[in-house]
Amino acid sequence: MRVSVDIPKAQVEELDRLAKRQQVSRAAIIRKAVEDMLDSQMVDVVKAGFGLWGRGEDGLSTQRKLRSEWEG
Repeated sequence: MRVSVDIPKAQVEELDRLAKRQQVSRAAIIRKAVEDMLDSQMVDVVKAGFGLWGRGEDGLSTQRKLRSEWEG
């Protein structure tokens, strides 16, 4: 899919230099940058939710407490 984005001239020139050094197209550099940014956002979401249910008490303690209710 094509997308039109306004990028300052200095950044386009830097992208061109980077693309030349890596022997890839400017578009490839931009696609990689977008992919990396989206991946990093996903990691942040996962980190933010990790352990959310058990804050203040570890998972094993919570599990034991819940199972003790079964024993009557």
